[in-house]
Amino acid sequence: MGKDRLTAFSDGVIAIIITIMVLELKVPHGAEWTALIGVATHFLSYVLSFVYLAIYWNNHHHLLHTVARVDGLILWANCHLLFWLSLIPAATAWMGENFLASIPTAVYGGILLMPAIAYFLLQKAIMRKQGAHSVLASALGSDIKGKISPILYIAGITLAFVSPWLSIAIYVLVAVMWLVPDRRIENVLRES
Repeated sequence: MGKDRLTAFSDGVIAIIITIMVLELKVPHGAEWTALIGVATHFLSYVLSFVYLAIYWNNHHHLLHTVARVDGLILWANCHLLFWLSLIPAATAWMGENFLASIPTAVYGGILLMPAIAYFLLQKAIMRKQGAHSVLASALGSDIKGKISPILYIAGITLAFVSPWLSIAIYVLVAVMWLVPDRRIENVLRES
């Protein structure tokens, strides 16, 4: 089967996730500048999560450019990724409400770790369908960022019980790492 329905469905789900997240933002109580302080942690949590969702959408978009046809395994692997992404709004709201609390910060890291694993599994499902010498396999190469990210998430989850600030700093570091445009797929597609 073609990939068009998979692409449209994924784009729609990610758009809905972002919509749910923005609806969870707290409105300041009062008309003074100081009223913004009361919602600052919610807003900061939202910004970090929005960046993560934008990174996933961007990379998913590039990933699907390497796919001509999908099978059941790819469909299920994609749904697995979307499931974990769909939990980001709840984790974001909880962390924003309990900023710098150990357990919400650790759970937030766990919710970030799981889509990373699901994205890796989606890549594997695509390479299984396309073969070891596929466009995606060529583009990924050693995939250093993909391998180091789960390690950093686990470190952040662990550090949440020691220093939630350090934990959040690690989550921000991973996001910054992925904000740097990843041109591997674009370069391989241009060459072929």
